[in-house]
Amino acid sequence: MFKMKFVGLITLVLLLTGCVGNKEYQLLQTKSTDTEIVKVSDRSIEYRILAQDRLEVSLYKDPAQGSESLGSNELGQSMNANGLLVDAAGYVNLPLIGKIKLAGLSQTQAADRITTKYEKYLNTPTVYVEVLNKRLFVLGEVKNPGVVKIDKEKMTLFEALATAGDLTDSAVRTEIVILSNSPKKGMQMRTVDLTNFDKMNYASLMLRPNDIVYVKPNDWKAFRVASDDYTAPLETITKIAAPFVTMKYLFE
Repeated sequence: MFKMKFVGLITLVLLLTGCVGNKEYQLLQTKSTDTEIVKVSDRSIEYRILAQDRLEVSLYKDPAQGSESLGSNELGQSMNANGLLVDAAGYVNLPLIGKIKLAGLSQTQAADRITTKYEKYLNTPTVYVEVLNKRLFVLGEVKNPGVVKIDKEKMTLFEALATAGDLTDSAVRTEIVILSNSPKKGMQMRTVDLTNFDKMNYASLMLRPNDIVYVKPNDWKAFRVASDDYTAPLETITKIAAPFVTMKYLFE
């Protein structure tokens, strides 16, 4: 009788777990109301400098003068090995020209703005600017979740997943979630079905720096995780109660 009650209790817990497991385990379950198809162009993909970015800024003079970085002693400032930090207001502080606002500009626009400033002090200067911390994030059912560094303007979803070690066996391949932050529209969410080639398009597969890719777990994975949470206390209780149950049977 005791065993039957115990088995019945376990069954009840597992049934309850199946009802609530997905709600507690899966992220981003609400549906996005944004159904607009994003039009991708070179301009829309081009990265815009943000506050707290770190920039590599190098100054090249004419061939007769050679080339030097902004960290040279000739310009009187030692550059941080990790790059120049864009402050909260969007400015960087450069030798000779002082503070200059770069936030909101592309790398090319930033280089042009700095070049114009240096033309007051140097003959035919050329400036190179690159954002050092461009990255996106891959979470969920991939083998190596975490930060994915980007060494170019864009990355495809397939490249990001490959860098993260590919999908796990528990991944939902029909609903890959991508979160992007638009300066005009705010946070946007879209989903990609990797199993349907006919519905794929260039816009849906393109990722920008700071995007978040989330791969959902399937229902069985969510059920198993939630079941472990519910059954772990019962396993502890069972271990504690086992000696008393054994004694009960011995004396009956």
